[in-house]
Amino acid sequence: MASRTNSSFVLFSPQNVGFEDRPEPQISDPHEVLLRIKSTGICGSDVHYYNHGRIGKYEVRSPMVLGHESAGVVIKVGPKVTTVKIGDQVALEPGICCRYCVYCRKGIYNLCPKMQFAATPPFDGTLCDVYCLPEDFCHKLPDTLSLDEGAMAEPLSVAVHVMLKQASVKFGDQVVVFGAGPIGLLCCAVARAYGAGKIVAVDINEARLLFAKRYAATDVINATTTSKDATEAAAMISKKAHVQTGGADIVVDASGVESSIRAGIHIVKPGGTFVQAGMGRDDVNFPIAAMCSKELHVKGSFRYGPGDYECAIKLIETGKVDVASLITDIVPFEQAEDAFRGMSGGNSIKTVIRGPSMSTKMPSQA
Repeated sequence: MASRTNSSFVLFSPQNVGFEDRPEPQISDPHEVLLRIKSTGICGSDVHYYNHGRIGKYEVRSPMVLGHESAGVVIKVGPKVTTVKIGDQVALEPGICCRYCVYCRKGIYNLCPKMQFAATPPFDGTLCDVYCLPEDFCHKLPDTLSLDEGAMAEPLSVAVHVMLKQASVKFGDQVVVFGAGPIGLLCCAVARAYGAGKIVAVDINEARLLFAKRYAATDVINATTTSKDATEAAAMISKKAHVQTGGADIVVDASGVESSIRAGIHIVKPGGTFVQAGMGRDDVNFPIAAMCSKELHVKGSFRYGPGDYECAIKLIETGKVDVASLITDIVPFEQAEDAFRGMSGGNSIKTVIRGPSMSTKMPSQA
């Protein structure tokens, strides 16, 4: 029998994309599940691969299916699957770890050296019709949530990992977040859900800041009006935002911009926590003296780990975090390239692409 085809949105080289009919995946392990993809959000990393073909050491050397923020419906299960059934709506956790290395056994599987992460070379992503995933990476969605909200569980899980695992945000904390993109906004939302007393969003995009103030921030600062000197910028931001008691308890940089990182270190109070959530250049000029003299807790944050997806889905289900408001555009599968161009221009906070099965017409194939 001929294998069924699987319509996929493929990146061939920077800004060179198209549609391919690929073979539909098959269950090869008794714990695997086949999913029909219904909603996929465009992530900043997807856009970066689209524009540049690489992020750090990860380079697109052969055609790669894009996308990893997805939700779908179970259409087939392996003989040993017990946690989901055909017809269930699930959010996809798009990184499969080895389960056996020291990092997996310590419960920090996001650091697994053998991680197979969707749409990170050389592994294909989820912008396709049918996708195969182990059952333990399929998170069942409550009936009250839409598949679009389910797709947003992925970026929210990133913010949960930043704010709860790395920053340990608590009631009454003063929090400053640099970068009002989706991850920065969701970090603000998680901080608010856990009772932070002050949440300051810093960016240079006035439209994003206006949205942040309506969404989850108590204060917003346009960084274009601050000094280029990191110490002076930090003092100005702290004064404008009325950050008290010697500085912020927590500073998160979700921008990856060197000037934000440097200012952020100066804004954190002695003994406070700085978390780097955004990836920028490989090397930056870093105020190490300020970090040492204030005995700061400086942490990186990478994707998500055990419990983060479950927490994210519960936050959405209970209304503690509103992810639907971040979705500014929903487009059919055949307009995926237009969606990537729009995201590249910064015209959308979050664009969701419908799965091929939800389109009224199939795209022309490459």
